[in-house]
Amino acid sequence: MKVVKLEDIIGTDQEVKGENWTSRRLLLKKDGMGYSVHDTIIKAGTETHIWYQNHLEAVYCIEGDGEVETLSDNKIHPISANMIYALDKHDEHLLRANTDMRMVCVFNPPITGTETHDENGVYPVVED
Repeated sequence: MKVVKLEDIIGTDQEVKGENWTSRRLLLKKDGMGYSVHDTIIKAGTETHIWYQNHLEAVYCIEGDGEVETLSDNKIHPISANMIYALDKHDEHLLRANTDMRMVCVFNPPITGTETHDENGVYPVVED
């Protein structure tokens, strides 16, 4: 069994920061679960272009509000606490935060923990 405390991740190499976000990576590929789990903060007033071409992602918002715009149809989906959205078609999207948002993100396949978004908003698949 594996037990991870968020406080033990903060300040380590499993806390990865981008311009608009901070991702605390709780479970990674090395943990052998078949998915990864992240506690992520999206900064208020930001817009982030994301396109997980190599991963599926489910996102549960536990604090804050904002919106996701899917670029294939320009549909805007409001986000608020206590709701989940799933990018089940590798959806290219814009994530906008009205306030700081705290999200629990699950990725399949799991990430290794070293990934950051490239110029297209993509996480590469990192082989061991």
